[in-house]
Amino acid sequence: MKIVVCDDNMEDLEQIRGLLTKYIEINEGVPLETVYFTDSGRLYRQIQSHLQGDIYILDMIMSEKTGIDIGTLIRNTDERSAIIYITSSDDFAFEAYGVHAVRYLLKPVLEELFIEALDYAIADISKEKRDTVYTVKTKEGFVSIPYSRIEYIENYSRTLNIRLTDNKTIQSIFIRKSFDEEIRQVIKNGGFVQVHKSFLVNLCHVEKLAPGSVIMKSGTRIPVSKTRTADVKKEYLKFVSEQYQ
Repeated sequence: MKIVVCDDNMEDLEQIRGLLTKYIEINEGVPLETVYFTDSGRLYRQIQSHLQGDIYILDMIMSEKTGIDIGTLIRNTDERSAIIYITSSDDFAFEAYGVHAVRYLLKPVLEELFIEALDYAIADISKEKRDTVYTVKTKEGFVSIPYSRIEYIENYSRTLNIRLTDNKTIQSIFIRKSFDEEIRQVIKNGGFVQVHKSFLVNLCHVEKLAPGSVIMKSGTRIPVSKTRTADVKKEYLKFVSEQYQ
């Protein structure tokens, strides 16, 4: 994932560089590449020549090309990337909204706000990949897991324990949403069914249904709640029949 930073004030640029360095150290699991510009005109021309970034961190007020000029150019060719504006004035918030900036931060940029903005931008971009991978935030950083490698997900003490087919477990940080909300996108992807208030299983890795449980191919037995038994059986039989069409 490429982060492009542009600020024509060297002191401010170095502050952002320091914040990014700290963020990368904290989130080792996220592959991040950084590119820095002090010349907004040069960045503008490089974007015209098809420089592509995933996240742009742009000063709003610059001498040759403003942050809005650059943001407008980006949006003319790329709706997917995230734009974060940093500025010494809040007079341009409306313009930032016009290019769908994800955050608008005032200088000097506070570390906690910067981290939140990057977390949001990375998660937003990851939506593009949700048809193939599930992105979860852990203590080590963001981890992207192919759906095919997930055996089941357990809600344990307000964290997600994601059990993989190689018997490894990835644990999320504390979740603020309900379990149902956290797994909604996974279910939407298809091939998964919630068998219990605390368990979501990948039907690809179910060996068989048993009274009150499903037995995974790994041998793990997952409980099925009584209220979900009929639906689980229906979804499993539907899934199996589709495999032989």
